[in-house]
Amino acid sequence: MFGRASGILLHPTSLPGRYGIGDLGSWAYRFADLLQQHDQRLWQVLPLGPTSYGDSPYQALGAFAGNPLLVSLDRLAESGWLDEDDLSDAVFPDDVVEYGNVIPYHFDRLYRAFEKFMTRADATVKAEFNAWCATNRDWLDDFALFMALKNAHGGRPWVEWEPELVRRDPAALAAANGEHAEAIASLKFIQWQFFTQWGALKHYANERGILLVGDAPIFVAHDSSDVWANPELFFLDEKGYPTVIAGVPPDYFSATGQRWGNPLYRWDVMAQDDYAWWIKRLRQTLATVDMVRIDHFRGFEAYWEIPASEPTAVVGQWVKGPGFDFFNAVKRQMGDLPIIAEDLGVITPEVEALRTGFGLPGMRILQFAWGDVSGEARFLPHNHEPNTIVYSGTHDNNTSVGWLNEEATPAMKHHLNVYLDREADDIQWEFIKMGEASVACLFLAPLQDVLGLDSWARMNLPGREGGNWQWRAVPQDFETPGMSRLQHFTQIYGRAHVPKEDEANAGS
Repeated sequence: MFGRASGILLHPTSLPGRYGIGDLGSWAYRFADLLQQHDQRLWQVLPLGPTSYGDSPYQALGAFAGNPLLVSLDRLAESGWLDEDDLSDAVFPDDVVEYGNVIPYHFDRLYRAFEKFMTRADATVKAEFNAWCATNRDWLDDFALFMALKNAHGGRPWVEWEPELVRRDPAALAAANGEHAEAIASLKFIQWQFFTQWGALKHYANERGILLVGDAPIFVAHDSSDVWANPELFFLDEKGYPTVIAGVPPDYFSATGQRWGNPLYRWDVMAQDDYAWWIKRLRQTLATVDMVRIDHFRGFEAYWEIPASEPTAVVGQWVKGPGFDFFNAVKRQMGDLPIIAEDLGVITPEVEALRTGFGLPGMRILQFAWGDVSGEARFLPHNHEPNTIVYSGTHDNNTSVGWLNEEATPAMKHHLNVYLDREADDIQWEFIKMGEASVACLFLAPLQDVLGLDSWARMNLPGREGGNWQWRAVPQDFETPGMSRLQHFTQIYGRAHVPKEDEANAGS
């Protein structure tokens, strides 16, 4: 179980900055300072992989790669790979990510940086780059080739490429590596810069007592280097298309369920080499963050299998996952891991047994606790358990203010008011106080709740076609008095960092 602490959920894309999207530059370091100054010891982010259609971090082009849009252009300039003239025309809104403009601008500058690197870098720096590429070859070579081919095919999914590339004919791959050598090198350079910058930020945060909490979706996108490079690990037909896909069945939130579209794993095949692909993925993730939330944890026990031909998730069946065998393999090869199990939705006793069997903390969302059909007793603060992570809300929820104003039914509001023995006032602070006071080991709040923002600041609305993942903080948000109020609750409920000298005195 983790020690008692609190922190903030903020994806780096939501940081301030002049280039239209948050990145790993100076504002990320300022945010780490802000956390330290206010006794916050956790910074939770969403998946860090390269995004594609819909800009969702949960549908990455590669499970092992980093998002190029997070590479700080200012840091590239400081390294000498960009000039001030390259960045002088940056004109973007401060409070929203307009991906249609951000993506071409950033990739143009990233490719310019690679060109300057090739002409300006000395032998020592180029040797560092080559050494990093060699160290990460087991995922980087496939990812860079995949992206080079995807770009050469106008962004089309890999199943629409030439048949010899779809089936990964060795001669075709060798020819492609030669034909696209420069593009492949530039893509590797961008990944090197991402991981170099992220590693420096992680070191800075860790030095200040801040742990980074990552996020790993259980399933991967079909149009990804992972599926293209490892087709034998997924249920695919002879042309590479999924035969069955992931989702969740109908419930009181959706009459047709959720059809995610991710290909499903062939767990029997994965078991033959002791889940080597997953072990590699977990090692990579935990080299990048200090602990990781696994999204849709229940899929390890049983998952909803939908025929790929079905337009909704209504038709499907529950299929047993790898369960204890998988986590025994992980523990055997990696020991006890700092994993958070996302155990939201319909959770069976079998799922709960799998989570508790390995001592993994689950999640409790305070917005889900109240009132009518959607309320669940396990989310009520007095029912929390120590080995639990409590949130006021997550990236998939409305802000707390938005929830109260737009989503809470009269029954929910009545239950909340009776529970508080008064009418809820400043709902975000009611939730933050509940979470800080909870016996749960960790508490996290989205920055939007600390700022008291309404639904316009929501990060994601599941099922919405567009408009997600766009919210950004602005510079003045870092001066909010809400951080001092958050610090107050952190201190009085015993979640503040204890200096080492005080720990020693307490033990004497």
